[in-house]
Amino acid sequence: ASSRSAVATVLPRLAVARTAAAATAIAAAAAIRPARSLHSTTTRARTPAAAVSVTTRTAVRSFNSLSSAQFGEIKVINVPPMADSVVTGELARWEKAVGDYVKRDDLIAVIETDKVNIDIAAPENGIVREHLAAAASVVTVGQPLFKLEVGVPAPAGAAKPAPAAAPAAAAAPKKAEPAKPAPAPAAPAAEVKKPAAPASAPAASAAPATSSSAAAGTRTEHREKMNRMRLRIAERLKDSQNTAAMLTTFNEIDMTNIIQLRNDLKDDFQKKHGVKLGFMSAFIRGATVALQDQPAVNAVIDGTDILHRDYIDISVAVATPKGLVVPVLRNCEKMGFADIEKAVAALGEKARTGGIAIEDMAGGTFTISNGGVYGSLMGTPIINPPQSAILGMHGIFDRPVAVKGKVEIRPMMYVALTYDHRLIDGREAVTFLRKVKSAVEDPRTLLLDL
Repeated sequence: ASSRSAVATVLPRLAVARTAAAATAIAAAAAIRPARSLHSTTTRARTPAAAVSVTTRTAVRSFNSLSSAQFGEIKVINVPPMADSVVTGELARWEKAVGDYVKRDDLIAVIETDKVNIDIAAPENGIVREHLAAAASVVTVGQPLFKLEVGVPAPAGAAKPAPAAAPAAAAAPKKAEPAKPAPAPAAPAAEVKKPAAPASAPAASAAPATSSSAAAGTRTEHREKMNRMRLRIAERLKDSQNTAAMLTTFNEIDMTNIIQLRNDLKDDFQKKHGVKLGFMSAFIRGATVALQDQPAVNAVIDGTDILHRDYIDISVAVATPKGLVVPVLRNCEKMGFADIEKAVAALGEKARTGGIAIEDMAGGTFTISNGGVYGSLMGTPIINPPQSAILGMHGIFDRPVAVKGKVEIRPMMYVALTYDHRLIDGREAVTFLRKVKSAVEDPRTLLLDL
C-alpha cells in the first residue's frame, strides 16, 4: 500500500518536470530562431559590398541626370550696341524680376538714351538669375546687364498665371460667408453704440477745418527728373542757338487747290495705295523740288568747308510723350506722293508705339515741323543741327484775302523758314519758300516740273 502511494506521488511530479522541460526546449528554440534570423540578416547586409557600390553609382547617375534637367547654363547678357554716336544710356526700369521665367523676345529691361528707348529682350527661354545694374543707373555698351539661366524647363503654372488667380478670387467670397458672426444680443449692442456717440463729435468739429483749408486752396509743387531724351533735346537746341546765325522768313499759302484736290481724290488714292492722302506729301514733295532748285539750303557747314549733298533726306518732326523725335525720310527726290504718305504713316505708327529706332533718326539734310496739328498760327522753328534750315508749317485758318481785285475767304496757312545765315543768304531763303508756296498752291507745277 505504501509503495502504491509513493508511485502515485512521483508520477505527477515526473509529468510536471516533463512539461517544464518541453517548455524550456520550446523557448530555447524560439530564442535560437531570432538569433539565426538576425545573424542571416546581418550577414546579408555585410556581404554584398559590390551591390552597395552599384547602387551608389546608380544614385549618382540619377542625381546627375536630375541636375542636368534642373540646372541649366548661366549666360551673362551685355548691353547691346545702340548706335554709332550713342555709347551710354540710363537703365530706366526692369520689366522682369530676379527669378522670373522668360521666353525668347520677352522684354527684360528698358534703356533710355538721348534719342530713343532701347528695349532689352531675352535672347532665349530661361530664368533671370541676377540683375547686374540698378535701375536709374548709367550703363555703357558691352557692360554686363543681367544673368540668364537657359536650358531649364518652365516652372509649373508659369504659362497661365491669370486663370489660377481667377478661381482664387472667386473662392474668396465663399470662404467669407461662414465667417459671419452670430447676431449680438440687444444689450451688448446698446453698449457698443454708447462710445460711438462721442466719436461723431470730433468728426463734426473737423469738418469746418477741412472746408476752411479747401476754401484757402492748396499750393503744392513736385519735382521730377528730366529724362535723357529731354536733356539731349535741350542741349542740342541751345547749341543750335549758340552756333548758327538763325534768321526766319515768312510767307503764306492759299490751301484752296490742295484741299480741293484732296477731297476729290482721297477715296481713290486710299483705295489704290492703301493709305490716306494728307497734306504732308504735298509739302515734302514741294520742299524736295525747292531744295533741288536751291541746293545751298540742302548744304551744311563742315569746319571751314561747305558740304553739298546730292541726295535729299527730310527729317519729319514727330511729338512723343518723351519728347520730340525727327525720323528721316531718305531719298525723297525719288519718292512720289504715295511713297511719301506710306513712309510718313509708317513713321507715325512707330512713334505712337515707341518703336522708332536710332537708325530711323540718323542723318537728315532738311527738317519739316508741322505745328499746325496743334492749332499754331505762326512760329519760328529752331534749326535741327547740323542741318542748315527748317520749314515750319502752321494751322489752316479761313481769312479774307485779295484774289484778282476781290476780297474772298480762303483757307490760309503761314509758313516759316528758319535758316543759317552763315551759309544761306536771304535770296536763297526767300526763293526757296516761294517755290514751296507755288508747289502747294498749284500741284500741277509738280507734275509739269515747273
